[in-house]
Amino acid sequence: MSSIAFFSRDDDRLIPTRFAASLWAPGTLNGPAVCAVAARAAEEEFSAAGFRPARFTIDLFKVARDVPTSTRARLIRDGGRIKVVEVDVVQSKDNSESVIVARSTTVFVKESDNPPGERWTRPVESIRFRPPESDPDDHYPWYGAAGPDGEIIWSQDMGSHQDGGRKWLWTRAVSTVAGEEPSAFERAAISGESTSLVCNWGSAGIAFINCDLTVALSRLPVGSRIGVEAAAHVEVDGISTSTTNLYDVDGQFGVGMVTGVNNAAATIDFTAVDTGGRYTEA
Repeated sequence: MSSIAFFSRDDDRLIPTRFAASLWAPGTLNGPAVCAVAARAAEEEFSAAGFRPARFTIDLFKVARDVPTSTRARLIRDGGRIKVVEVDVVQSKDNSESVIVARSTTVFVKESDNPPGERWTRPVESIRFRPPESDPDDHYPWYGAAGPDGEIIWSQDMGSHQDGGRKWLWTRAVSTVAGEEPSAFERAAISGESTSLVCNWGSAGIAFINCDLTVALSRLPVGSRIGVEAAAHVEVDGISTSTTNLYDVDGQFGVGMVTGVNNAAATIDFTAVDTGGRYTEA
């Protein structure tokens, strides 16, 4: 079990580690860390046999700080086929008033058989995603770029991928809390947040910051690695919308979507910034 985690435990509070630190501003937390605690709380408190988390949506409406963090979960709908859980991500320092920095909705759907009939699915031959051949003990992420013959060219040199081309990521999620192995659902939420990275990262760095994340899952991922493939990106008047295809070793299992807002004043240039291991260790 990896000792690398976003948070350590202090009774009922979670204390951010350096892996939760954001590059946008000192003393703030990154999106994957906030998504991780929300997904963990929803699953830990309200998962049920025969139900699968099929959609995770989180609104990241306030900057999360490097302070003790906790969650408040509640069951909104307890139906026979659909269960809906809301989670508040709450922060407070010393005796200060608690502040909600994010709120997630997780939809758990009852598993059953597929209905009869035929429906269109993406042809296998059109799928370009092929993960790199890597050591299973390798914790570092791989970055992919489109090659001249349509194949994906992989490397672990992040700076070399700062361009205007389509991007791929083959990543391994860290633990949410030290001493705990992340669940498949947590890994999907953590890696799905990289939708913002692979779609909003361009030739000058990344200057759109995502204010939300939605991950829709037909199944839970298998294995320790998740692939994130840029699928669509549109930007108009300082607002971007981006979608990704999410893969594991068995193929596509879901999609990701984020909305971004112009944050050019704090642009992150990955060719120059010291990531402190946050984008090179996983």
